[in-house]
Amino acid sequence: MARVIVLGSGTSSGVPIAGFDYPDAFLAQPRNWRTRPSLLIEGPEGNLLVDCGPDLRTQLLREKVKRIDAALITHTHADHIMGMDDLRPFCLLRGSAMPIYTSPEYQADIRRIFPYAFADFPPGIEVPRFELRDVPVDLEVCGLSLKTFWVLHGMMPVLGFRLGGFAYVTDVSEIPESVWPELLGLEVLILDAVRRKPHPNHFHFDRAIEVAQQLGARQTYFTHLSHDFDHDETNASLPPEIQLSYDGQVIDLG
Repeated sequence: MARVIVLGSGTSSGVPIAGFDYPDAFLAQPRNWRTRPSLLIEGPEGNLLVDCGPDLRTQLLREKVKRIDAALITHTHADHIMGMDDLRPFCLLRGSAMPIYTSPEYQADIRRIFPYAFADFPPGIEVPRFELRDVPVDLEVCGLSLKTFWVLHGMMPVLGFRLGGFAYVTDVSEIPESVWPELLGLEVLILDAVRRKPHPNHFHFDRAIEVAQQLGARQTYFTHLSHDFDHDETNASLPPEIQLSYDGQVIDLG
């Protein structure tokens, strides 16, 4: 058994965007408040974090997360890694470095952006510690069996994965033909749908609907959402098998 918690369902700026004015009715719906995209998967042997955006501390406090055993980084854009320093208390609690699974290319970015996590310090100085690991096609972690694959975010490869009947595909503009079979026969799919007008590096709303219908998951939820989408109005316009995700959403996996 496993459980997925959507820590964040928003795009890179979050929603609402700082400095913008919004109708009172939009702000009154809590599900229109979206932090940067991230997941927590509660497995039988621990908790796997998927991405570490700049809202991570707030997300973990909101969901009362007391344990993280490993992290999976889909790619190293700021909205997916700039909260990695917030792994510091979990490193201290576990008494060892946090296993971080990603590609060698993205490991190099993490070393460059967080050099202090790999540096030597005198006793008493507490810093996060990362144990960088190559992500395999078949990843066994926290008692979970993930099948990983790569999609395209513009020209940038982004890690996606399948866990039983559940799959997560964030930041995607193209799903390679070889990956499509990995996304068939799903119970639940979480898929990028950044905004209403076309975007060169993301699925926009109409394209995400088209892909969701082609893949045919029993339930698809859209994530990485901008302020284009009012939660209630958008869901009312969609078929029940395609809906918007939201911060704090819980998905139980059999």
